[in-house]
Amino acid sequence: MDFAEMTDGIPLAYEDRGSGPALLLVHGHPFDHTMWQPQIDRFSRTHRVLAPDLRGYGITPLGARPDFTDLGDFAEDLVDLLGHLKIQECVVAGLSMGGQIAMELHRRHPERVRGLVLADTFPAAETEDGKAARNAMADRLLAGGAGAMREYADEVLDRMVAPYNTHAAPHVHRMMCATDPVGAAAALRGRAERPDYRESLTTVAVPALVVVGRDDTYTPVADAEEMHALLPDSTLAVIERAAHLPNLERPEEFDSVLDSYLRSLVRPS
Repeated sequence: MDFAEMTDGIPLAYEDRGSGPALLLVHGHPFDHTMWQPQIDRFSRTHRVLAPDLRGYGITPLGARPDFTDLGDFAEDLVDLLGHLKIQECVVAGLSMGGQIAMELHRRHPERVRGLVLADTFPAAETEDGKAARNAMADRLLAGGAGAMREYADEVLDRMVAPYNTHAAPHVHRMMCATDPVGAAAALRGRAERPDYRESLTTVAVPALVVVGRDDTYTPVADAEEMHALLPDSTLAVIERAAHLPNLERPEEFDSVLDSYLRSLVRPS
């Protein structure tokens, strides 16, 4: 892992592998950059793959504001990382919360986005019930610490990874249990206050890819279809026999879809 200093002084941990067009992989909650391990291994053969641990996740510290991390904080960290590496533009691929961070990055800095991959995510602002639930979970994680994080992991594992995809479950469970509950709580509070990205999706001027697991109950196929309809130029791919993490549950199928999309972005010489 390498480290880049962000504008507020925190060291952002990231993996930087391969060469070629830049592909930035943004993990979801409550995971770390290893959520993308199959894609790091596969696409570093053809691309320069960047996979950071977001602030408060993995080995990246939370920073000076420990109680609230909004999607804008994450997005600006990623732009700082691109600046540190002197990368002008990249394909930004995000899953779940990572997809919302990708939308926020595009909303703020469209000139940095060569392509947009939105996997198992949704663009709408949080409902009042959703805000209450996220803040209640943040309170629970802060009160219970690592034990509460493990309890949460136990409760949601079968929705993150479909029960029939037992090969992916141990890695996902380990990531969730290892997540700092303070970082997770800060992100939950920030995500509760996210904006509505539906209008900004209609302004995306680059080709986009929307991916979703057929059996995802967090962000069902209908959410993916809505994003696909809003984006001016997008491809929709539904990964069969997968839930919320198709890149880990069905990596060959996910990688095939992503590979086709990335090949379509190659500019003729």
